[in-house]
Amino acid sequence: MQAGDPAAAVQHFLTAISGDPHSGALQRNLASAWRALGDEEGELAALDAALAIDRRDLMAWIRKGERHEAQGDKGAALAAWSAAIALGAQLSPVPPSLEALLAHGQEFVTGATGTMYAAASDAFGAMRGELSETEARRGEAFIASALGRRRIYRNECAGVYYPFLPADEFFDRAHFAWLGAIEAQTDAIRSELQSLLDDPGEALRPYVRMEAGSPASIWSDLDNRLDWGACFLWEYGEPNQPVLDRCPVTAAALAAIPGARIPGRAPSAFFSMLKPRTRIPPHTGVTNTRAIVHLPLIVPPRCGFRVGGETRAWEEGKAFAFDDTIEHEAWNDSDELRAVLIFDVWNPHLTSGECELLRRYFASADGSGYAVPR
Repeated sequence: MQAGDPAAAVQHFLTAISGDPHSGALQRNLASAWRALGDEEGELAALDAALAIDRRDLMAWIRKGERHEAQGDKGAALAAWSAAIALGAQLSPVPPSLEALLAHGQEFVTGATGTMYAAASDAFGAMRGELSETEARRGEAFIASALGRRRIYRNECAGVYYPFLPADEFFDRAHFAWLGAIEAQTDAIRSELQSLLDDPGEALRPYVRMEAGSPASIWSDLDNRLDWGACFLWEYGEPNQPVLDRCPVTAAALAAIPGARIPGRAPSAFFSMLKPRTRIPPHTGVTNTRAIVHLPLIVPPRCGFRVGGETRAWEEGKAFAFDDTIEHEAWNDSDELRAVLIFDVWNPHLTSGECELLRRYFASADGSGYAVPR
């Protein structure tokens, strides 16, 4: 590289990586050589390899941000720069060599979220006259907080947060008039699940699948293991047709529920299997705009579920809904499999106007070009 021969440098770095495949520094150096050659795809592949070794590699995120920004891939650039800024915020002090880079990244993120805020505000403004005072107040606070323009004091939530909703642990059944109808299908749904488990093929997979390079966390013991397994019928708004075809009663029962329909995001519905002597650690979910519904199908003794300060025992055929942005955990201390049908619906405290606001918000975010890759 110093001699101005990046092509030779690429070969030397590839040789070095073959001898030390777990070196993120070598992958970053390889990325620099590809950049010098003008090979954008080679550069990004090397940076992704560095991040697969360590997701906390600040310089790799910075270089990804630069490359995606130069390519005009705004969503990927926003994701990379956001990761870089979050990591940079942990440095005290910030090394002088990184100050200008992180300042540029912050400028990009500020501009991107400003564009998204303007688009979302326009979408909101078009329907403001249709909303009550409460809906409008919540909607304005939601858009501002979703795009980093307002602080909201709230429960723990890893993704989209809608302000001023009651922090229910378990929602009252009265919110969901259709619960009895799906409970009446419990035996048929359980029968379809059992047939599916007899020959699952590719349908059954680990629920926890961490990205390569992720640091150790509460999920490490469940990562890529079928101790907590899932068979998806719907995932982020996309149907898993082979499973739906094998479970027609379940598919029809889900279709009859007035759930959220957000392209690329909702609904999700899956059979959740917890093996004997397995625990799901205390955690919080992604968004309080939804309620999570459990329909217990196979529940041996010594299984339990806690949301916040309330613990419940699952009862086969008796469904309940809860707010998963409140800390919750589950366990199967028995010697048998536990199985539950899990799906999401709108948080019942949202009005129909707010549900429409959310749909328009996500549509405007996607249309802005800055939607972060899922």
